[in-house]
Amino acid sequence: MTMNSVGRPTRSETFDPAAPATLTGARGLLQDEALIFELDGWRKTGVDLPDAPPADDLAGLTRDAPIGLPGLSEPETMRHYVRLSQKNHAIDLALYPLGSCTMKHNPRLNEKMARLPGFADLHPLQPQSTTQGALALMDRLAHWLKTLTGMPAVALSPKAGAHGELCGLLAIRAAHEAKGAARKTVLVPTSAHGTNPATAAFVGYGVVEIAQTADGRVDLADLEAKLTPDVAAIMVTNPNTCGLFERDVIEIARLAHSVGAYFYCDGANFNAIVGRVRPGDLGVDAMHINLHKTFSTPHGGGGPGAGPVVLSEALAPYAPTPWLVHSDGGFHLQEQPEAEAAHAFGRMCAFHGQMGMYVRAYAYMRSHGADGLRQVAEDAVLNANYIKARLSDVMTPAFPDGPCMHEALFDDAWLEGTGVTTLDFAKAMIDEGFHPMTMYFPLVVHGAMLIEPTETESKQELDRFIHAVRLLAAAAKAGDVERFKAAPTQAPLSRLDETLAARKPRLRWTSPVALPPLETFA
Repeated sequence: MTMNSVGRPTRSETFDPAAPATLTGARGLLQDEALIFELDGWRKTGVDLPDAPPADDLAGLTRDAPIGLPGLSEPETMRHYVRLSQKNHAIDLALYPLGSCTMKHNPRLNEKMARLPGFADLHPLQPQSTTQGALALMDRLAHWLKTLTGMPAVALSPKAGAHGELCGLLAIRAAHEAKGAARKTVLVPTSAHGTNPATAAFVGYGVVEIAQTADGRVDLADLEAKLTPDVAAIMVTNPNTCGLFERDVIEIARLAHSVGAYFYCDGANFNAIVGRVRPGDLGVDAMHINLHKTFSTPHGGGGPGAGPVVLSEALAPYAPTPWLVHSDGGFHLQEQPEAEAAHAFGRMCAFHGQMGMYVRAYAYMRSHGADGLRQVAEDAVLNANYIKARLSDVMTPAFPDGPCMHEALFDDAWLEGTGVTTLDFAKAMIDEGFHPMTMYFPLVVHGAMLIEPTETESKQELDRFIHAVRLLAAAAKAGDVERFKAAPTQAPLSRLDETLAARKPRLRWTSPVALPPLETFA
């Protein structure tokens, strides 16, 4: 039992599995919480609104039955959502081993900048003469994205990584069509993100898979054998999905260019090389940049996303509108495929992208500076290699030879004979207060466990995570199978039938009783 400064016990060193269940369903300070539709608040509301005047012009479309939404007071609403927030893991609570793909620290300075009235209150249809500051920021962001990647052009409007892939491949298709070539194939490595082949197929290309070598990289011999005049592009993630740098990336680009194909680089892992390597110097023709991964903008529920695409000189003329143009009269958006944008393939979205994400990313760049961005990559790689080094004696690295980049990849060979599966291990991590790492991906590694700590975690936090993983690994090898099969026991819900949930999801709540007539709400 540890003690605080006045001598009271603060935490138990061991969890007692025999502790009785609580009578209310609450677990300490964590309250049990029903669905908002199940709360008994149908006849009340936290807001008083005047009666709406009669409507004579709705052609009989006025509502004559309850709307079907619960009515809660302000305290009830606030408590409901606070209780829900306590049921989720959060980056503000502990390390998130899914890393920058899903959630990394979002500096509060960025949030403050995005809330400045000149940015937060913009409307996409207001006159461009009144948005010169915002357009200037977009121009500066574009400048730094081009500088960091060594590419001459950038399209800011794509709203996510997959949207950026679509942008890059549409530009590639437009470039081939301008030459009178109708190429039909895109090459994709086996370890690629699933969006790569999906995007290529969506654009209309056939997808041909490239093999992977034993050390987790593109098989050059297989690539060369499949490069034909029909190939439009190759899509390679670098660093790749196994957390490894493609050592032959320059040769990959040379081979693709030798048959007139373009090199699309999936820039999802740019955070591992930002400030150290410029993709343009490696022969890349197009690359999307996930602003949430490299430049700390919110992702998931905190989004929206943003996936700008940098383009080589060969593809720059085909970038989508709008184009940001600077003239003596200030900044303006070239929104039609004419003048400088005459060869643009079209638009990616109705307006100009995600302004709030632009502000956050630019604030991150300015607050770090050139040397700070370089350190971002160095710290991301250092943290991942620290985890790999500290866990390699109890788990099996998928690619043990040499260092990794921004993420450490393990397989499930070390669990063989224990009766514990990768999924069991993930569920047990929840009981220890950590979100599981990425499980079963990439698919080229059996029982994959992919850990990305990001650059923002301190050694102390990494050690906390490592300690928990080592204790669980020891328990698995010691035969404590029940701990894993029963997990999670400390979460609001126990182990679910995930197969049934995926095949027969219940996506709509249905009231067990009929709602009262509308007049009872008056």
